[in-house]
This record gives sequence, C-alpha cells and structure tokens, in this order.
Amino acid sequence: MTSPTSPTSPTSTTSPTSTTSPEPAPSNTPNPDRPSDAAAAALFDAVAAEHAAIYGYGMVSAHSSPDENELVSAAFAEHRERREAAIAMLTGRSAKAPLPAAGYQLPMPVNNPIDAGNLAVRMENDCAVAWRAAIEQASSEQDRTFGVTALTESALAAARWKKVLGVQPVTVPFPGGS
Repeated sequence: MTSPTSPTSPTSTTSPTSTTSPEPAPSNTPNPDRPSDAAAAALFDAVAAEHAAIYGYGMVSAHSSPDENELVSAAFAEHRERREAAIAMLTGRSAKAPLPAAGYQLPMPVNNPIDAGNLAVRMENDCAVAWRAAIEQASSEQDRTFGVTALTESALAAARWKKVLGVQPVTVPFPGGS
C-alpha cells in the first residue's frame, strides 16, 4: 500500500496542540470533570485521546486490508491497555476520567486501506502529542515514566503505519512535538 500524499498534512488549519483524529462532536461547554491540577488534566486529555484512537481503530479495522490485521489488533490492544492504566492512575488520585464520547467525527473520509492507514498515523501522532503534554505536566516519576512509554509506543505505531503506507521518513526527531 502506498500513499501519494503525506498522512500528517492537516485538512484544515489547526493550532499545534489541536487534534486531527476522531473528535467528539463540538460542545460549547467545558468538561466539568476535567481536573484543575495541570498533571491530572494532561492525563485526563491523554485518556480522551486514547478513547478517540480506540474508536478510530474501529474504522481502520473496517477498511484495512487483511495484511494489516495483526497491526490493527496490536494497536487496539495497546490503546485499550494504556487507556485502562491511565484511568486507574486518575481514579487513584480521586480524579474523574473522561468518558468516551457518544460519537466521533473523523478528520477525513475513510473508504479504503490507504485512508485507513492515514487515519492510523494521525491518531498515533495525536496520542503522541497528548502523552508529550502529560510528560511535560507530570508531577511524579511514575507519571513521567508512564508518559514516556506511551509516547514511545505511539511513535512506534505511527512508524509502523508509515512503513505500510510507504511514507518516508517513517520517524520524526521529536514525536509529539510541533
């Protein structure tokens, strides 16, 4: 599978910290459950990114070729495990975790294996951004270690998808950065 365009080029102008993976329908009200503590808030946002990635991988799964089944299954499992561990970290601090949205809006149409691969790269990059923010706001060694592992796993998954798509380079110097 090859892609004539870069999978990370945005479909619209966005700020460096905005996401391009599946997003909940827009709301004018801030989430009242989002913690005020910066470290917990960044972890909350990373869990929300994981929810979106899990939803998005459903679309990736539906449109990927059978050759990518193992990659999709591994990504699903990795995001679910990471989400559950991050939720446990939040609840361990008596902070609420975000619930998955009732529905998500995809950043682009997904109709074939190339679209599916491009969506996977976007979601992994968005998770890397969220985990990098969690690392920057971390107030404990445990949070930083967890965040670095999550960032690394997302960067590796993005590289695997870029390899499938034939996109070069498959890695970036600072995953999750602008």
